[in-house]
Amino acid sequence: MTATSKKTNAGWISKILPVMTYVLGSACLLVMFALIGLTCVDVVARYVFNSPVTGAYELTELLLATLIFLALPLTTAAGEHIEVELLDGMKSRVLKRLGTVIAGVCTITIFALIAIELIEHADKLQRREQVTDSLEIPLFIIGWLGSVSFAVSAIAAAVFSYNRFRKGA
Repeated sequence: MTATSKKTNAGWISKILPVMTYVLGSACLLVMFALIGLTCVDVVARYVFNSPVTGAYELTELLLATLIFLALPLTTAAGEHIEVELLDGMKSRVLKRLGTVIAGVCTITIFALIAIELIEHADKLQRREQVTDSLEIPLFIIGWLGSVSFAVSAIAAAVFSYNRFRKGA
């Protein structure tokens, strides 16, 4: 790989990361506001008018799942997952770099496998036309969102691991 192609790849990643962060961050904000609004309206309707919002529990579940799936790639790209640093006390730079590679490969593999499983599950939900109990919202939408989230997170983990490896951590 030449120096020019390395700059091109790094340039592409450095351009898409802020866009991804903005779009996913904005989507997370909208979902949070929806959750806050739904909860406020439901509480007021329940205690003041004795008439809770129909399907509020279902909507809260779906919005929470959506929020988690939207935030996962952001957390992964920032490297903010919980880590157990077993090799932290080691002085050997080679072993630290090997640990970085192994951790990165494991993370990417697990995210990719979960994405594949969620694709299969979402497809099954879609074929069976499964919906929520009271509002009859199609469940496959959350399955597809989850599969895309884990696929993007696998890519984000690859980029993060590559950058961490290059820095020698």
